[in-house]
Amino acid sequence: MSEYSGTSDYRLENAKRLTSEITRDIGQAVRVIREAAEPDTIRFLLNELDEQYGPQPVDVVHDGKQGIGPVREAILSSDYVSTELKRDVITREDDPREMRVAVDDSVWNNALAALSVGKPVVLYGPTGTGKTTLAKQLAMEAAVGYDIETAAPSWTDQDIIGRIAPDYSNNSVEYVKEPGCVSHAVLQATKFDEKWGLIIDELTRADISRIFGPLYTAIEDRSQVLFETDDEQTVTLDPRVKIVCTMNVSDRTVNELDNAITRRFAMIKVGGYNHEQRDQLFRNWVESKLSSSPIDTAELVSLFHTDYEKLNYDSDAGESEGIHQFGPMHYKDVVEFLAQATKEDSSTNSEPGVGVYNDKPAQAVGEAFKIYILPRLLNDATYSQIEKLPPHYQSLDNEFSQFNLEPAINLVEQRYRSEEQRLTGQ
Repeated sequence: MSEYSGTSDYRLENAKRLTSEITRDIGQAVRVIREAAEPDTIRFLLNELDEQYGPQPVDVVHDGKQGIGPVREAILSSDYVSTELKRDVITREDDPREMRVAVDDSVWNNALAALSVGKPVVLYGPTGTGKTTLAKQLAMEAAVGYDIETAAPSWTDQDIIGRIAPDYSNNSVEYVKEPGCVSHAVLQATKFDEKWGLIIDELTRADISRIFGPLYTAIEDRSQVLFETDDEQTVTLDPRVKIVCTMNVSDRTVNELDNAITRRFAMIKVGGYNHEQRDQLFRNWVESKLSSSPIDTAELVSLFHTDYEKLNYDSDAGESEGIHQFGPMHYKDVVEFLAQATKEDSSTNSEPGVGVYNDKPAQAVGEAFKIYILPRLLNDATYSQIEKLPPHYQSLDNEFSQFNLEPAINLVEQRYRSEEQRLTGQ
């Protein structure tokens, strides 16, 4: 039995006295949050006061580092918790606001303005331009939390709105109403009485006209019922739901999209990073990840710039377009690979792959390009683009002689020969 016998009157001093019980009993933790009599009661449990509740805040103790469990549900539903603190709680260990993407102010401002007037946003551009990262940042700026779904070719409008699905629990089969991603976001906004984000990633993997039909109607008529839950709660398109979608222009150009989506969604292009913006990204990555690496980080940044510029735009050849549209975010994976593969690690508890290229940093760079850059370039490249890639990387290998790009060159040459044989039949 609790040593505190009051009702709906949990003040700071009560929470302090009940610390061990709150830590031990999730039910008690939820009660204290839901029946808090002042903001400091909850702020104490979240380690937001000078005097802390414990080594970990109460939501981490009971719900873990990520996800929305009973404690975080109570926090998100509380009028005593600020919007900013709710954002901090919902993004434990995964805060997209810490991911800085050097996009133009106009991209950021246009997207936020569109969301503010109830327009869903589509972020489009070449692969690797940071669209998903930007979508997360926008969702956290415009809302308290967000759901994220990746579109698939099998999607129908039921994945957006909802369906009747079998429930095999309790050793029997029952049919229940299962909300789609838009309906679920509306239910989250209603439950917590807060703005809620929905990110639909890689939108054009699905048939847009097939999946968005009912959503188009709801955008035009906000009173249109999208879905009804098992407990007869009707779902309409709530203005508190902020929808952000991403798509690669390689999947389908904007001009080829159904007019229905371009009329109802704000289409915002992401890309065109200038040298200064890219330099900020590249230097941030290498400085944070490769400070103790044997790799010459200044030369590595130069390699990234040269590769990016010649892929996207080759001024020496007088071309207005380069070999392939390609964003700078792919080089982050190269940096993270090199950080681990070239690390001098004497720990017996480290992962087996740590430091495998510590004595061969030049080769590590080529292997990283082979793993992370070339497959993404070749994924949707045409024959004429593939034909230009071997001499491009051979030129880089000659220019940056301290790195060994042979692994990447071998891969792209094999692909080129394969494509040539397929076309010529020889």
